[in-house]
Amino acid sequence: MRRAQFGSGRSVIASCLAALALWPLAGHAVIDDVVRQALAQTEIGQAQQAFAALEPLEAQRAGDPDFDVVFGIAANLTGQYTRAVFALERALVVQPGNARARAELGRALFAMGDHQGARAALEQTKLQGVPIQAAKSIDEYLQAINRIDASNQASVQWYLEGGIGHDSNVNSSPPSSDVAVPVFGGLVFSLNPNGVQKAADYWMVNAGVSARVPLAPRWAMIGSASVQQRRNQGEADVFNTQQIDASVGASYRVDKNELTLALQLGENELNHQRTRSQRGMVGEWTYRPDGFGQWGTYFQHGRLSYPSAPVRDADRSVLGTNYAHLYRAGLLAYGGVYAGAERKRSELPSTGQLGHKLWGLRGGVQQTASDALALFANLSYESRTFGAEDPIFLTTRKDQQTSVGLGLHWVPARGWRVTPQINYTRAQSNIVINDYSKTTVSATARRDF
Repeated sequence: MRRAQFGSGRSVIASCLAALALWPLAGHAVIDDVVRQALAQTEIGQAQQAFAALEPLEAQRAGDPDFDVVFGIAANLTGQYTRAVFALERALVVQPGNARARAELGRALFAMGDHQGARAALEQTKLQGVPIQAAKSIDEYLQAINRIDASNQASVQWYLEGGIGHDSNVNSSPPSSDVAVPVFGGLVFSLNPNGVQKAADYWMVNAGVSARVPLAPRWAMIGSASVQQRRNQGEADVFNTQQIDASVGASYRVDKNELTLALQLGENELNHQRTRSQRGMVGEWTYRPDGFGQWGTYFQHGRLSYPSAPVRDADRSVLGTNYAHLYRAGLLAYGGVYAGAERKRSELPSTGQLGHKLWGLRGGVQQTASDALALFANLSYESRTFGAEDPIFLTTRKDQQTSVGLGLHWVPARGWRVTPQINYTRAQSNIVINDYSKTTVSATARRDF
């Protein structure tokens, strides 16, 4: 999900309101102490206290433009956008020339996803005459709305990415070559050297393209393709990988909802040998309740084929949902949950241990430090329970995999992004050959076109 872009339209809101905060309220020359104190609180970061003080008075004071404007400001700052719209529209009925109320109404409408209404309110505000600083901020705000609306036009975007790193466990294998095998009475065997943990430096190159072509006011064709290559150094070059993915589908938008359905294709290679193919589809419902939050619920189904080991062929289905929210201080937070299963296609009776059920959690935060810098952290957990007893290790396999990552995004110039990061993965399993840990340190540079 690409919600936190530096210099995004929503970051303009803070600067716009900062200018408006210096703009006196229209109306009475003197406002009462309750409203005055609430206004002062909104200007020093205590909007929640202001909203709590004014809300009980709304029923008796609705229609007083001074009260309604300040209540609308407090409602905006606390995310109560519907309440803000009602209060500000009441104020404008009494004082249609109240530019401060109209500007605040534009902000509330934008937050609710009504870009057309927000644009009309802000443009009318400028025509009424506003302080120079406020007018400049409103211009930036209008430009931000135009940039967001431009996403409804036909577009093609592509990128190139390269990077270097070090992986402490390239092949995701256990650290020891000695394994006790229960089916042979606990006799110790030695794993093939390529089945034991190997560390290596590596370099990688990725490229991708995505396109959106509107077909009607609510319909659009969507598509994407990407190629990822990773080359490990030294003896670990036998674990070089390549991945190719592509998708094509359609998107339907109505109000705050977007539905997408796409066909997906994927190919994975290890040391120039095709190891897995995927054919499937994904459907997603995206709901944007306002200008700062987004829900996404998806269902993915794919047919997995392993050319060198067809006994592993499976059908994979996953259902999940996630939510992301962009806060006023530049903090993006997201989280999600999913569950699914891989069902084996082999009819052989001794392959029940290959299928499994899974569920997992994902979450993360990204904090914008400046227009060019953001820090991020992410965490994921997945549990897998397999379908039958393993015939060699005489137990039903259970895995618990946890991953954590830390890093930063640096934007040195328009279209560029540099990302140094560190990731740690711990896969715990009751079957020793599937129990491992790994740490990856990397730095990548990406150019978007």
